[in-house]
Amino acid sequence: MAQTIAVLDFGSQYTQVIARRIRECQVYSKIYHYATPAAQLKADGVIGIILSGGPSSVFSKRAPIPDRALFDLGVPVLGICYGIQLMGHLLGGQVAKSEHREYGHGTLSIRKAGRLFSKLPKKLRVWNSHGDRLTKLPPGFTAIGTTDNSELAVIENLKKNFYGIQFHPEVFHTERGVDVIRNFLLGVCKARQDWTTKDYIKKSVADIRAQVGSSHVILGLSGGVDSSVAAALIHQAIGRQLVCVFVDNGLLRKGERETVESLYARNFKIDLRVVDASKLFLSRLRGVTDPERKRKIIGVTFVEVFEKALKDIGRQADFLAQGTLYPDVIESVAIGNNPAALIKSHHNVGGLPARMKLKLLEPLRELFKDEVRAVGTALGLPKEVVWRQPFPGPGLGVRVLGDISPDKLEILRNADAILQEEMMTSGLYWKVWQSFCVFLPVKSVGVIGDERNYAYVIAVRVVESIDAMTADWSRVPYDLLQRISNRITNEVRGVSRVVLDISSKPPATIEWE
Repeated sequence: MAQTIAVLDFGSQYTQVIARRIRECQVYSKIYHYATPAAQLKADGVIGIILSGGPSSVFSKRAPIPDRALFDLGVPVLGICYGIQLMGHLLGGQVAKSEHREYGHGTLSIRKAGRLFSKLPKKLRVWNSHGDRLTKLPPGFTAIGTTDNSELAVIENLKKNFYGIQFHPEVFHTERGVDVIRNFLLGVCKARQDWTTKDYIKKSVADIRAQVGSSHVILGLSGGVDSSVAAALIHQAIGRQLVCVFVDNGLLRKGERETVESLYARNFKIDLRVVDASKLFLSRLRGVTDPERKRKIIGVTFVEVFEKALKDIGRQADFLAQGTLYPDVIESVAIGNNPAALIKSHHNVGGLPARMKLKLLEPLRELFKDEVRAVGTALGLPKEVVWRQPFPGPGLGVRVLGDISPDKLEILRNADAILQEEMMTSGLYWKVWQSFCVFLPVKSVGVIGDERNYAYVIAVRVVESIDAMTADWSRVPYDLLQRISNRITNEVRGVSRVVLDISSKPPATIEWE
């Protein structure tokens, strides 16, 4: 059995990212509620504990506090951000409000490498996000790293194997952050690297068979990475007990329906049904401009279409399968039980109507996109499926800003098709995380021939990422951007201008809505 590293969740949106980084090191991780009793962690055979960050302050009356007995288990502990503040607060140090909140990039200076920073540079660019900071060391600790805002940015107690870091090593923006985590896992916890994709598939297949039994499963197959890998995994587990339904919601990319039908007829032996519900979706979205309302309408309609599809199929299904991933779950829940911290809703996450007597089956719920692709590759799926760029569940409904109409969708489809063609031709399509167009509900003056025209604006968004939790805009070559812009403005009727989105996540999200 794989050894377990426990990640105690204190409400950080990056908690799942920490768990993912651990698995990148081929070490099994499991996320626990922050108040999990130490006895439970011991019973589970935990060999190391990581205290996540979080939005709370240790001074808050409702601050999440762990079972203090976890510090008596005799296993290494690493506190990140809120975690280091907790360690200082609970183990006899002092924490105070910072005069200046430290958010974004900063420089970490290492005084002594020790185990945590073994074979790493003495200066690292790190990502910070905190308002409090440790001001007095707990007994037995020494400070080995500083930032501009904190003299106690990295602390350690070698006797007890306790460590604290004020920055976030798990995020993409931190230089060599995964190496810091790896040093903790392998150098401090002495963990075995015995967690692999093969192990995950074997366990998932067994779990699906146990959960489903002799029942049937219905799955919405979009042709994207998530639903395709979910379908392949479930099909491997239960075979013909799975029925896949492809819904044409009128919000698809150009040629999407034809491509999916052709691809799955060629590569899969799965029972695939196609439902054209485009008129229903577009009629319900007519005049709706609020992005949250769009998502909810699309989600509700999607479920209704499945209800009807289930009846039309004439086969009793007990489960509705979805390709829900960790980022979907993270961004769809309130952080730290604070509803105001909700980032966005997601139509793949949440309960089903009581009238639908279907249970949810989400075999990818614990995975990030790169893990999903690894699973898909191991299952033998073709490159055009496994490495297809992410596409939002609500489709072009969240890429047409403002109200949706067939004309606007057609403009966006044609513009996006040009972008994808040029990205493919250049070879960049496979190297970036996402590239897509957004329809902006504003018009600008343009010139066609000798005449001025007044037409819409298309925004081009190209980002690089590892897990979608953080992302940076891609530095696309100027000549490629010029070709994309020229083709869109010349070939797509109704567009007068193309703009480039150069926002990173955070603070912006990848999608516009």
